[in-house]
Amino acid sequence: MSAPLRPRPAAPSRTAVPAGGAPAGAPLVFPRVLTVGVIGAGRVGAVLGAALAAAGHRVVAASGVSGAAKARIALLLPDARNRSATSVARAATDLLLIAVPDDALAGVVAGLAETGALRPGQVVAHTSGAHGLGVLAPAAAVGARPLALHPAMTFTGTPDDLGRLAGISYGVTAPAELRPLAVRLTADLGGVPEWVAEVDRPLYHAALAHGANHLVTLVNEAADRLRDAGVGQPEKVLAPLLRAALENALRLGDDALTGPVSRGDAGTVRRHLERLAATAPESVAPYLTLARRTADRAIAAGRLRPVDAESLLDVLSGTHREVAAQ
Repeated sequence: MSAPLRPRPAAPSRTAVPAGGAPAGAPLVFPRVLTVGVIGAGRVGAVLGAALAAAGHRVVAASGVSGAAKARIALLLPDARNRSATSVARAATDLLLIAVPDDALAGVVAGLAETGALRPGQVVAHTSGAHGLGVLAPAAAVGARPLALHPAMTFTGTPDDLGRLAGISYGVTAPAELRPLAVRLTADLGGVPEWVAEVDRPLYHAALAHGANHLVTLVNEAADRLRDAGVGQPEKVLAPLLRAALENALRLGDDALTGPVSRGDAGTVRRHLERLAATAPESVAPYLTLARRTADRAIAAGRLRPVDAESLLDVLSGTHREVAAQ
């Protein structure tokens, strides 16, 4: 396991007017070295906090209750004090990073606002992909500046994650006046901003979950079925195939489609479904759904002629009716 990054020397701090004290209409100016607090020392919060510290910012406090969270703070944020969420918010005079589960976010923000822990001019950022600025309305109501900053990456909560941050995208939703700061923060984290409109946050997050989380499910489904077929180490069979498939899909789009569905091989697909029904019936419905969607995309991309798809689509729709009737 690699060691945490050491903070880079910060650029000399220019005389700057804190954002909360800027005259109305004046450009927002933030100090080069931000005083930061992290609420939620989970896999994401602790790693992003460590990355901000490595960029030269002062991460002064973090909240963590579980044993795992306390361990992450000790390992990744050794200079930060483990304090309550309210105390962290008060200590984070420039930037408060809230990295809690999506469904808990609204309650945390509302609670901080109600207790007077937030202040005018303080930037309150969350790392949720599903939420935009709306969930931060209680913070904005007391004068804090809202920012949605979601890293498009999967995290383990270990120092190894720090090496994976270089070049990743951040789904950012920000008021116009905070965009320069958002650009600077993503650069400090080693990434680049991808601007996402407030209304599009759920779609943005659905796309990432569909692509990444469901990929894990799909890979493990394939590994389980290989084990059912007697393959002792399915990961060795799948690794080169899936790496090539992913690289080709990212490079070629639908032109990367191969296999029996894209060829219209109805007989092969029928045999797949028959064997799955006998061995792992729970896999039949996902296979059908993905096979039908693959057929639709292959037809739309010109990879599969509609006339050649007729028998295949009959197999898929007929089997679906049989499974649904059981």
